[in-house]
Amino acid sequence: MPDFIYLASQSPRRRQLLEQLGVAYQLLVPNADGDVVEDAEAIEAVLPGEAPAAYVQRVTGLKLDAAVARRVRRGLADAPILCSDTTVALGDTIYGKPDDAGHASRMLQALAGLEHQVLTAVALQDGARRLQALSVSRVTFAAMTQAQIDAYVATGEPLGKAGAYGIQGRAAAHVEHLAGSYSGIMGLPMFETANLLREAGFPV
Repeated sequence: MPDFIYLASQSPRRRQLLEQLGVAYQLLVPNADGDVVEDAEAIEAVLPGEAPAAYVQRVTGLKLDAAVARRVRRGLADAPILCSDTTVALGDTIYGKPDDAGHASRMLQALAGLEHQVLTAVALQDGARRLQALSVSRVTFAAMTQAQIDAYVATGEPLGKAGAYGIQGRAAAHVEHLAGSYSGIMGLPMFETANLLREAGFPV
């Protein structure tokens, strides 16, 4: 068993959480210099009528498929590959990463004052075996004025984050209640991730 895993994510939050588990890792991210250009947006497209749980698990599987191919293509040593994806859902409506500040503002307007779900799927490729888990949490935002939304969007924090907010950042000031996995809302549920790694025989 190798003494490290590959993390197929560009998220600094996922790196931080993996380090919190004490797991040695190497990044295996797309679009490195000289490599084949990968289309992440195509992978994250929502299928018509797709439920949030099915969506986030399907996207995580596709990202892991791409990471497995990436490792082989780059001629890297064999080791388990960890991949994760997070989405926000209000009912059956999926909120991914906002396209721009205006889009972020509209997302936050929709979420303000209501409870929504944060779904994070985790998948680990261990040789020919694929292990998977899903974390589902509930977050309730307090009502927010347009001025509050505008001030938060102006920080730039909503961009690049599902649902246009980061629970570990300034948005926490507007979170009235949460139930579930705080680390899962951040992007890598530590309990589920640790269980997958142990199942693969990796010491955690």
